Amino acid sequence: MLFNDVIGQSALKKGLPELMSENRLAHALLFLGKEGSGAFPLAIAFAQYVMCQKVNLPKTSTETTSSLFESSLFGSETPSSAKEESATLPLEEACNTCPSCLKMADMVHPDVHFSYPIVPKKSGQAIICTDYITEWREFIKSYPYGNVYDWLQFINAENKQGNISVHECNDIIRKLNLKSFEGGYKILIMWLPEYLKEAGNKLLKLIEEPPEKTLFILVAESDENILPTILSRCQIIKVPKLDDADIEKALVERNKKDSDIARRIASVSQGNYREALQMSQHADEDWQSLLREWLNAILKTGPMAQAKWVDEIAKLGREKQKQFLRYYLHLLQLALKIKAIPEMAVNYPSKDLDFAQRLNKIAGFSQIQAIADELDNAVYYIERNANAKMLFMALTIKIYYIIQNNIVLLND
Repeated sequence: MLFNDVIGQSALKKGLPELMSENRLAHALLFLGKEGSGAFPLAIAFAQYVMCQKVNLPKTSTETTSSLFESSLFGSETPSSAKEESATLPLEEACNTCPSCLKMADMVHPDVHFSYPIVPKKSGQAIICTDYITEWREFIKSYPYGNVYDWLQFINAENKQGNISVHECNDIIRKLNLKSFEGGYKILIMWLPEYLKEAGNKLLKLIEEPPEKTLFILVAESDENILPTILSRCQIIKVPKLDDADIEKALVERNKKDSDIARRIASVSQGNYREALQMSQHADEDWQSLLREWLNAILKTGPMAQAKWVDEIAKLGREKQKQFLRYYLHLLQLALKIKAIPEMAVNYPSKDLDFAQRLNKIAGFSQIQAIADELDNAVYYIERNANAKMLFMALTIKIYYIIQNNIVLLND
């Protein structure tokens, strides 16, 4: 995977190669970015950059082979074309043609190891990540922006919770203490070290005093759930959420979405490309009609209509429920923006704009913020398999009490 394959993140694409070229590369890096930001594909692209033989040519091959050119059999000097080639070799991207890059493209480089949350294939079985390496390679190629839920579903984990076990930590220690197969760096890419738990303490000595030319690349979504002893040993590289423009461009160019649809999805996705991809699969869903029906049930038609609506939303499935709530959050954010800065209204689709203006009639700033907080909490609990009927009924009651004193009917 190349930096060019990573969506957005132009500042990091420029800054990461500089760490290596300026000899500022720490032996343990933590790529910290929220789901869908591209922290994981960025880490893989950086690993390929580090392993690329042509990237490393100016530091190694030109020095070791210079004497051969300077004093050849016939006493001639180094050919000027060879000097110019090594001097002008671009260092901002891996070549993607050398043997090392070709192995990285297939995720089979013998000196690059992966660690990730897994579940036992049989109850009580002790397993390590290489037991899932075939599935892992396929997953990376198919879902580079996927989350842990996508991965666990990909390996048919059902409702089991993944983790990085003590057996995996022992295997990491074994692998990284071996000699490099190709004489260069050895790299461990650990996806979601939040799943290490206390077993991660076994890696402390290795991270603090690694063998020569050994690089740890950890990719996390939250530093709060990482062992402090591991966190303190890492150089943190913060990966920001993606810009709406970058998500819109990716949806148009990579997924062939209509520009208007891509723009609408990007504005709702909150910098999460994984979420944008999920939404693009259901771009024709009429979330606004569903939201209108819900709010009218809350504010006018009463308990029977509310119960009917909750039954309907519970049938949609977890991903669609999250998308619906995030669409509502998008409209609430839009309502606040146009209330505070009216001239921003020209930047949004007229359909969303009209509904957001209606929402401003329902609630003021504090009420909108209170509803947004409840929606955020609901998304959190949906991701953790909350009962949909109970959750949406509770949410219905909460929204009613938040806005009950400022009611208008949301007609078509």
